[in-house]
Amino acid sequence: MDIDEIQEELTGKPQPPSNEVKSKRLTEKIEYDQYVTCVINDELFAVDTMKVKEVLKYIPLTPVPGSKEYVSGLINLRGNVVTVIDTRLLFSLSYKSPCEETNIIVIDFSENEMIGFLVDDVDEVVNVAQVHIESAPSFSSDDFKSNFVQGVTYYKNNLLVMLDFDKILLYITPEDDPEIFPTTSTN
Repeated sequence: MDIDEIQEELTGKPQPPSNEVKSKRLTEKIEYDQYVTCVINDELFAVDTMKVKEVLKYIPLTPVPGSKEYVSGLINLRGNVVTVIDTRLLFSLSYKSPCEETNIIVIDFSENEMIGFLVDDVDEVVNVAQVHIESAPSFSSDDFKSNFVQGVTYYKNNLLVMLDFDKILLYITPEDDPEIFPTTSTN
């Protein structure tokens, strides 16, 4: 999109051709990423749509005795067992009982496994220009959870926090599970 097309889009009026030298920045193609926005503890978060398998309304969960506190339970999704994580507890926020607005965002973890994440509500799918995403602030070098934030931007005058689900999955997945992290024999 060149400067004339941008002006036309902003003003709604066709612009006469410009003989001026155009800015390299304006003539470059702007890359957009799509995100599913969700609400957790009255804050707006975003999940890359490429990670999202599907979004479900809340359904009752089967508890998992002896699991981490943030593991809410299991669901059967068309014959597949899905572990459901409570994002509030994972993010060290206060517990909130599921309600009518509660959703489960299902993420493909591996070829054979999906993980669901409880969120207070799913808002919408948005397109965000990559140039508008700022680096995630560094909170603490020794707290792995601070790495859950991939970046931040503003959307409709609200701070939108982009979550890094690769790092979240790395945090919640036990590295000693041989099905997920096979060890190679050095015989």
